[in-house]
Amino acid sequence: MLEELRIQNFAVIDRLELQFGAGFNVITGETGAGKSILIDAVELLLGARADPNYVRAGGDRSLIEGVIKLDPRTRLNIMALLQREDLIDDADPDYLTLMRELRRRGRSTARINGFPVRSDLLTEIGRELFDIHGQSSHLSLFRPRFHIDLLDRYADLLDLRAGLAEMVGELTAAQAETRALRDDREALRRRADLLRHEVNEIEAAALESDEEAELLAERHRLANSEQLAALAAEAAQLLNGDERSRATGAVDGLMGAAAALAKLAQIDPDFSGDHALADNLAQGAQELALTLTRYADDIEYDPQRLNELEERLELIRTLKRRHRVNSINDLLAYAARATTELESIDQSDDRLAQLQRRENELLRHIGDISARLSQARAGAGRSLSDAVVRELADLRMERTQFEVLLAQAEHPAGCIIGDKRYKFDGAGIDDVEFMLSANPGEPLRPLAKVASGGEAARIMLALKRVLTAADQTPILIFDEVDQGIGGRIGAVVGEKLWSLSQAHQVLCVTHLPQLASYADEHFQAQKTVSGGRAATQVRALANDEARVSELAAMLGAAGKAGVQSAREILASARGRKGAV
Repeated sequence: MLEELRIQNFAVIDRLELQFGAGFNVITGETGAGKSILIDAVELLLGARADPNYVRAGGDRSLIEGVIKLDPRTRLNIMALLQREDLIDDADPDYLTLMRELRRRGRSTARINGFPVRSDLLTEIGRELFDIHGQSSHLSLFRPRFHIDLLDRYADLLDLRAGLAEMVGELTAAQAETRALRDDREALRRRADLLRHEVNEIEAAALESDEEAELLAERHRLANSEQLAALAAEAAQLLNGDERSRATGAVDGLMGAAAALAKLAQIDPDFSGDHALADNLAQGAQELALTLTRYADDIEYDPQRLNELEERLELIRTLKRRHRVNSINDLLAYAARATTELESIDQSDDRLAQLQRRENELLRHIGDISARLSQARAGAGRSLSDAVVRELADLRMERTQFEVLLAQAEHPAGCIIGDKRYKFDGAGIDDVEFMLSANPGEPLRPLAKVASGGEAARIMLALKRVLTAADQTPILIFDEVDQGIGGRIGAVVGEKLWSLSQAHQVLCVTHLPQLASYADEHFQAQKTVSGGRAATQVRALANDEARVSELAAMLGAAGKAGVQSAREILASARGRKGAV
């Protein structure tokens, strides 16, 4: 619901702040008081074309801001739009703040929750939240593409239609794969040749996942074999000693120390641990000397083996570079994926036949569901038409005809129903449009082309009444609904608008007291003059005395008789509301 509306320097409005209620809100006032300026401001807030002539004389900019409390029906759609535009923040998700700034010179600006946005995003969000009847483009009932959605909600067909849409999505995916297979046969052949070559190349290399590290280590040893042998021999000599120079090595020294400690321990047992340590060191040094000697004797420079290692490593590097991977495991995974794709390509003829069979199955299933939807829509359309005609009769449009037109078109590639094929989409085979004839002898015409003004407003009111449960637009605004109607029918219109407010927030600008008497919240617009300048003020009529005074003024009846008539109108409306 629209909770707050703030306006500055807009047309004849200097500064205005309004708090609306959740139910039926009515704005009244004398002709020229500026009632419809409020609707113009809301339309600008919802992305209407920025006209600098709206900026109040003497000012350089107008500012309009609306605070909207979102209900569960529309919150998900609005949040999806905001997320798409990256406008989600930590603000309260139950509230939406729209702002439009209009400059006398320069471009206007728009904001949502403080974020600058394009004005067309305001329009897109406005269509989710508002239906405005007046000089507005927000009226969903007058846009034929919405008619099928309204009819399906009215007929409770949305679940069946969702199943159909899922099936149409599966068909679309199958058809896309079929086109790819048929249109790219030569490309597929070239792709298969390339994949086959790549798989053969990787398989011929007989790669093992951990061999690269082993090859690198072996190459490193061979490349440094002379230095490794010399260092090992030197270490062994230091341990064993040099026979030619009769130099004693570390092993002999450690063994001598161990023998001396053995004798010492016999005399002083406290040295038993030290003897064991010396003995272990001597044995370890002797084993290390033997290992180093064998290593030095076994190592040799093998240029042929080194060349083999270089060639193997270069092959691995080439394959990794060619396939843009970092390891042998990545190469093996690539080969596995290529093999799978190759098998799929090699089986493309079988896949085409399989896809064709599935497409035919889906086209028949889609045809079956579409036929069920079409039959249900036809029955619901007749019920909807009868209900709308009854509503219009209450609104003094007794001879109005209304019909729901369902049309289908045959198509050679369409879904299959019996021995025919029909064009279809995710909603089925039907094009739905509301048709109306407002005057006897006139042919039925699309609802989008009916007369404007009060006639169109009453048509919309009748449709809204019938489609209240189906229509999810939360805020309804009426500006011309009472044009051309009198007091008696005004009371009927007032009661119907009030009944709409049980499922929607309704705002209405009216000059009829009988209609205004049904308001849950009543606002009075007045044009005042201060300092030689006129300005529109709007105040809430917070008690019965204020409301009766305004209703009497609207009746144009002076004195006690006028006040009494106003009281009777208000009491009658309350009685009717209480009886519902």
